[in-house]
Amino acid sequence: MDPAELVAQTQAVADKVTCRTVDTAIVGYVALHDEEPSSVADLAGYVKGDISAYQIVDGVAAGPGC
Repeated sequence: MDPAELVAQTQAVADKVTCRTVDTAIVGYVALHDEEPSSVADLAGYVKGDISAYQIVDGVAAGPGC
């Protein structure tokens, strides 16, 4: 087992999960506000953790794992 390979695989999975989390937060935001969030900063109350590596492009998350 190569520890570096395991870390890389784990990071890839975590990135995909975070991307889906940001997408879910976008859906929640739209449901409550009837408009798309203008930036990920608008999603701060919907997601725990740092999502600053993500952007919203055409209404969906863009960033690591997306």
